[in-house]
Amino acid sequence: MNPTRETILVTGVSGNLGLRLLPLLSDYDIVGVDMRPPENVSLARFEALDLGNESSAEELVRILRESGATMVVHLAFVIDPQRTGVLDVDRMWRINVAGTARVMEAIGWINREGGKIRKFLYPSSVAVYGPETDGPVNEDHPLGAHTLTYAIHKKEVDEVVRYRADMMGDCSIYMLRPHIFTGATVQNYLVGALRGTPLGNGSWGEKLRRRSTRLPMILPFGKTYLQKNFQFVHVDDVARLLAYIVHRPDHSKELVILNVAARGEAITYSRCAKIANARIIRLPGRWACRKVLERMWDWGISSVPPDALPYIIGSYTMDTSRLRRFLGDDYPRVIRYTVEEALADSFRDPNATPTTDAAATPQESA
Repeated sequence: MNPTRETILVTGVSGNLGLRLLPLLSDYDIVGVDMRPPENVSLARFEALDLGNESSAEELVRILRESGATMVVHLAFVIDPQRTGVLDVDRMWRINVAGTARVMEAIGWINREGGKIRKFLYPSSVAVYGPETDGPVNEDHPLGAHTLTYAIHKKEVDEVVRYRADMMGDCSIYMLRPHIFTGATVQNYLVGALRGTPLGNGSWGEKLRRRSTRLPMILPFGKTYLQKNFQFVHVDDVARLLAYIVHRPDHSKELVILNVAARGEAITYSRCAKIANARIIRLPGRWACRKVLERMWDWGISSVPPDALPYIIGSYTMDTSRLRRFLGDDYPRVIRYTVEEALADSFRDPNATPTTDAAATPQESA
């Protein structure tokens, strides 16, 4: 560790967002925590840790104490059970929900014994609001996540963070609620459905990938579904926002909750499909769509679980005026992509040169 620099502990450091964030924190010593180390990344220290284990709370206290970390960025979360290999829902809950409680417990313990962990950052999700909202919602809107395990766990973690905020000592807490991540390096349920890549773990999925088969999008009959509105946020913009908050001087020890989406207006489902050059197959009702998703899931063709259907065909938009006020003049420099640009970048070659990844630090006032 460099004694002249602050240290940040980043959980889930090996995930996509963690890898996008690390280059923006080059002026800090980074202690990475994950179940496996990140590839081709140099850290001040790495600790292999499963937050699903009860003993991880004590391990985190030890790591925080030894490293002298002053900030924690908590990114660890099981999103896609197939890709991570964490297929048991109870184990997912222990990592996602109980694991977050353990991270916060460790921070509170350190601060009570005289430590100085002054910032805790956690990205929640738009999914906490549920798959249907009546127009753009602000941060005070009730949380209505259901059906999809990922969304339910995000909602429960959101509640854990708000409940435990007062137990963290002298620590600023920032909870982001980003919309659907996009970008060339991103893979999630909606982007996966738009790409049509057969990412299932079965033999059928493997055969279709070898043939470069593109799966169609499944949508119920009715004009309303094509007119559903969607927002997105580019993963690099989320990384820039996290870096901005890390570098930002503390102004308050209160919990700060921010909706996060790309700039500009939401776009329709029809426009999303056009940007993705996706083929849409219409079926008679949600029941039929779910049955098709169930078959593709059971046969190992698709990695999109049937429970994701409400979030694929729903509409859940957010009001981001609080974020714009929070960033002020820095808003267009941190949130660089519009909704359309963010989605379009999901279909760029991930090996191509990115637009820019310059660090986002608060501008000094004149």
